[in-house]
Amino acid sequence: MSKKIESVNYGLEKIFEGAQDFLPLLGTDYVELYVGNAKQAAHFYKTAFGFQSKAYSGLETGNKDSVSYVLQQDKIRLVLTTPLSSKNPINEHLVKHGDGVKVVALWVEDAKKAWEETTSRGAKSFMEPKVETDEDGEVIRAGIYTYGETVHMFVERKNYKGEFLPGYRKWVSPYNPEPVGLKYIDHMVGNVGWNEMNTWVKWYEDVMGFVNFLSFDDKQIHTEYSALMSKVMSNGNGRIKFPINEPAEGVKKSQIEEYLDFYEGPGVQHIAVATDDIIKTVGDLRARGVEFLSHPPEAYYDAVPGRLEEFSHELNEDIKLLQSLGIMIDADEEGYLLQIFTKPIQDRPTLFFEIIQRMGARGFGAGNFKALFESIEREQQLRGTL
Repeated sequence: MSKKIESVNYGLEKIFEGAQDFLPLLGTDYVELYVGNAKQAAHFYKTAFGFQSKAYSGLETGNKDSVSYVLQQDKIRLVLTTPLSSKNPINEHLVKHGDGVKVVALWVEDAKKAWEETTSRGAKSFMEPKVETDEDGEVIRAGIYTYGETVHMFVERKNYKGEFLPGYRKWVSPYNPEPVGLKYIDHMVGNVGWNEMNTWVKWYEDVMGFVNFLSFDDKQIHTEYSALMSKVMSNGNGRIKFPINEPAEGVKKSQIEEYLDFYEGPGVQHIAVATDDIIKTVGDLRARGVEFLSHPPEAYYDAVPGRLEEFSHELNEDIKLLQSLGIMIDADEEGYLLQIFTKPIQDRPTLFFEIIQRMGARGFGAGNFKALFESIEREQQLRGTL
């Protein structure tokens, strides 16, 4: 990817200078996935990804409708939820979409105000502000719909000292494999349908006060067979970043089309999680059975020094070691980044994870797009969906 494409004004504080941030967001509070079997999924995330037991809600806590396991690794919280009866509407979501992200919860100072601000600007309400209490205090939550059936939940927890939320208890387990070094959610990517990207870009601008600070079209993101378009949305302090993808015309079916076919609509495509030592993290994940996309060809790594030299950066890591693990490298004026992508983590070719380490770079690996998508296309070919 050329220097011109990557030389975007990343100074979000300057973009927002003089403007009132009507929706101040403190960070990602949790990500809730609806899954077919939360107990087994929790074991997978602990064993494979090194998450730790945090909290639990189910029959033992008085919840007769669903069961939820909360797992944590550093600042990342995952909630895995399964319905307990055929009457629970969560079943409809599972039948249609399979396992996937339902709620992207955002940590706020004032959940009621966040809900009022966004619904007054056109957001469809998922849940009106609700005060939830127990002996540890109170949490206020409110939610709105975004693309597809995905929800943004606003979580205000400044008056709460419990494990997670009221209705949950501490989940004590003797089985907690070592963490693999995952630190926080760097960004989350959504896939939307044909010609819907700009609609949702405008929605994030108008409803949530985000800005589009980086864009890629099908001339920049394409292979011999497929293409897509993407725009990156960010809130005022830059803590929340949501790239939005849509398909573009190509000779064959793109990864975005494949996702939309199997998820049966728009949804979260992948969760990017940050680490301070990607070599150790990826080595640990591979040893635990996590499957990654196929390695880029040798020619890709031969070209890396020249790409770094273009921005006057020097690689601190052993490129041969990165190559052996299939970790990709990209750079911008600020520095470089290291990234790798898992295969889908369920049988439907939908949700996957990205592992990323930023060495100053603020971009999203634009220079890796071609190699990445060719790896995905090799998997599509094996699945017969290219």
